Amino acid sequence: MIVALIILAVVVLVGAAVVVRRRRRRRSPAMLAPVVREAMPDVLVSEVAERPVLANETLFLEERLGASRSIFDRVRAISSVGSLSQDQLDTVEEVLLRSDVGATTTTAILDELRENGAPDGVAAAVREALLASLTADRSVVTTAAPGRVPVWLFVGVNGVGKTTTIGKLAQRHVDEGRSVVLAAGDTFRAAASEQLQEWAQRTGADVVRAAEGADPGSVVHDALGRAAARGADIVLADTAGRRANSTNLLDELSKIRRVADRDPGQVVETFMVLDATTGQNALSQAREFLAAASVTGIVLTKLDGTARGGIVVAIERELAIPVKFVGVGEGVADLIVFEPKAFVDSLLDA
Repeated sequence: MIVALIILAVVVLVGAAVVVRRRRRRRSPAMLAPVVREAMPDVLVSEVAERPVLANETLFLEERLGASRSIFDRVRAISSVGSLSQDQLDTVEEVLLRSDVGATTTTAILDELRENGAPDGVAAAVREALLASLTADRSVVTTAAPGRVPVWLFVGVNGVGKTTTIGKLAQRHVDEGRSVVLAAGDTFRAAASEQLQEWAQRTGADVVRAAEGADPGSVVHDALGRAAARGADIVLADTAGRRANSTNLLDELSKIRRVADRDPGQVVETFMVLDATTGQNALSQAREFLAAASVTGIVLTKLDGTARGGIVVAIERELAIPVKFVGVGEGVADLIVFEPKAFVDSLLDA
């Protein structure tokens, strides 16, 4: 009997202990002391620094034209002064051809080096020869005859950045205080007019557009009418660019130019937009457009990245048309006026 009571007492004590332990586990853990944080200031930044502007345009281009500059590494590495060996001439020839300078310019530079040598070094001699090929007038016309609206007409195949170029140049005109009307004349490419509409909203320009497949000439005509009515300073007109070797397309470009050049409009610049990454193929594209559009200047896009900078020289020497703007990045400010000295120095300066 006594043993049974003892066993019962032990069981009761053990059960009580288990119950107490379970209750402790169910209790919420002690709250951590709150972290005391310093109050945040009302103004995080009191002064915003302006984006730095490179004072030296050559250094800016060296950074953007890294691929083109690397091709000329072997020329800059030639330390000889005076006459050149055949091996050195072969090196110069290979570099120039790889850079897309073209056979005509390459031959002329090699003949100069054979005859006169390189009294100030090979890089300096090549630099002077390239600059001698880039002496065209690069001024742009932004005014028309009294009572007429100046028109910049843009031509080029699809994919070269034509519409984007128009948008960036619209921003340049607006920044210079001009009122701009954009004519969405590429009515054959899907979403081309929508893209130009977005640029108009971004830059504050006006835009005239029509339904896909509409007559491009009528779009340009309406844009001129609006520009004249509102006293706009310039019209930038996009055109179709489906195929460079399409007779119908080239006939259409000729028609658009005639429309744009009628009162109240006056075509003062016709820009051929070329993709620098296509190299010598860009020359073939340009030749197809020259007669139809009476091109007055080249806009060379995508010169940064994998492009070979020598194509600038080939275009000017073989087409006798000046490169007036070059694209060296995706930003609006990265479409810049082409300056030959800064460009050549960025390729050949040590």
